[in-house]
Amino acid sequence: MSFTELANARLETIGFRSTAPRRAVLRAIESASAPFTVEELLESLPGVGRATVFRTVKLLHELDLLCRVPLEDGSIRYQLSEGEHHHHLVCRRCGQFTEFTDLELDARIQEQARAHGFTLEGHAVELYGVCRSCAAGGL
Repeated sequence: MSFTELANARLETIGFRSTAPRRAVLRAIESASAPFTVEELLESLPGVGRATVFRTVKLLHELDLLCRVPLEDGSIRYQLSEGEHHHHLVCRRCGQFTEFTDLELDARIQEQARAHGFTLEGHAVELYGVCRSCAAGGL
């Protein structure tokens, strides 16, 4: 099943109709070749309303179908999610990000929260550096 079909089915399951503009947003996300901003997505969809694009991206993120990654410069980029709780390795040169899981890291974060009397409701970890491709290419 394609991302567009999966996302459309999940949205319909929670009560959102399958409209032509929403399907256009889903297709644009599926065809994105790199992490994207909502503004870039909007530029690629001139016939789709701003509210539809923002609402669809927000819903897809809430359904864990899209990753939302804050970059060091304060911008936010999105890409298709591989699912489940994960963290990100973010390349400072090309902007690509890679998902990874680490149960030990998650356990340590939970331990620290408990040790400080903090009720943890969620967390995000982004590690910034240079990816293998950029390092090999000398970029």
